[in-house]
Amino acid sequence: MISKIVKSGLTRRTFLKSTAVTAMSAGLPAASLAAGSTIKIGFLAPLTGAVAAWGKPGLDGCQIWAERVNAAGGIKLGDGSYDVEFVSYDNEYDPAKARTGATKLIREDGVSFIMMLGGDTWPGVQPVADKTGMLFSTLLPSDLSPDSNTLIAPAEVHPIYNVTGVEWLAENKPELKTAVMCAQDDALGLPSVATYLAAFEAAGIEMLDEPLLFDPATTDFAPVVTRLISKAPDIVCLDTCYSDYVHPIAEQLFQQGFKGQIISCTADFYDQMIAKTSEEFMEGFVFQFPDFDDPALNGDNINFTDPNGFYEEFNTRHPGQWGAVSWEYASIMDLWKAAAEKAGSASPDAVAAAMKEGKGKHAFGDAEWWGTELFGIDNALVGDWPVVAIESGKARIKEFRSIPDWYAKHGDLLIKHMQAYDQMWDQRS
Repeated sequence: MISKIVKSGLTRRTFLKSTAVTAMSAGLPAASLAAGSTIKIGFLAPLTGAVAAWGKPGLDGCQIWAERVNAAGGIKLGDGSYDVEFVSYDNEYDPAKARTGATKLIREDGVSFIMMLGGDTWPGVQPVADKTGMLFSTLLPSDLSPDSNTLIAPAEVHPIYNVTGVEWLAENKPELKTAVMCAQDDALGLPSVATYLAAFEAAGIEMLDEPLLFDPATTDFAPVVTRLISKAPDIVCLDTCYSDYVHPIAEQLFQQGFKGQIISCTADFYDQMIAKTSEEFMEGFVFQFPDFDDPALNGDNINFTDPNGFYEEFNTRHPGQWGAVSWEYASIMDLWKAAAEKAGSASPDAVAAAMKEGKGKHAFGDAEWWGTELFGIDNALVGDWPVVAIESGKARIKEFRSIPDWYAKHGDLLIKHMQAYDQMWDQRS
């Protein structure tokens, strides 16, 4: 975890410097198109461990995506059609293992593009990206900086989309006036804390206490929840807690008798939370990730092919495993495929140039490449994002809201809170 690295005296800058030396000594060859009739795509994410819920379902979704594309004739480049194959490497959410995986995927497997979850693992990989020019994607725009120009965030815009859930709550449940928040103290939790603080301030919702930052090794959440609800808040915000934290926190809120509103970035495997609490307790739980059988995803604004069919196939193969990332890596591949076919090449620089030409076809509508003020570089694809609530035991999209519109009105608040938590790009580097 970055916070732990800093506390141990090894700063992010010195960590990057040391890993750069390692990458350069590896003597990586220039990235090249995979030989033969297959294009290989790297999948470098946690497939085991506490963060696996944001890796493994994404790989499962990519396999479905690849089968669909290959059955339809593959990826059509200037010199013919290619099947696509995913090559995975489990980084266990560890930056050193992520660096090793990136090196292997490029040097031994000959991949043309590498998708990552990002977060704490990106500092390990950045020197490899610098050395090779490989195009990488992250689900976390907070990884972006002017020093990472081959890193893009074309699907998820964590954590800034969280503002849409708070804004929707403030407009639809104006009786909610106070809030408390908790998060794990790491590279996923901290920028999200800053974002929620900005969103609550913009909405006029009072924070009753400082955000409670718990150690990622925490397993007993009873004291955490006891402190959270001791001030009788209207809203408990679970920030971007991992599923392994959201579930026991929700269970503790239920057991300790909380009756108010819960808002969270994710609610992966919410059916399991309902089973541990009750349908009544989970009613109205607000988060940011829809099920893809949602009727609202059949609109003309959606740029994800057959979302209902994809959701049905995923659940047939992996029952009970649908989560926030199940569709996101596949959505990135939709953008990558369109850009490669437009460029007539799978070369990382050609694909990147084609992808960033004009508006982007984000899963939830047209979007702009954006981010200079917040990330120092326009490498995040930002537009609308859904607000989701659990109703009668089922996730349902309540509304799509514009992130750029919120930022135009309240961007100064987001920058203020990001700076307070040392999360601006010039502070992180």
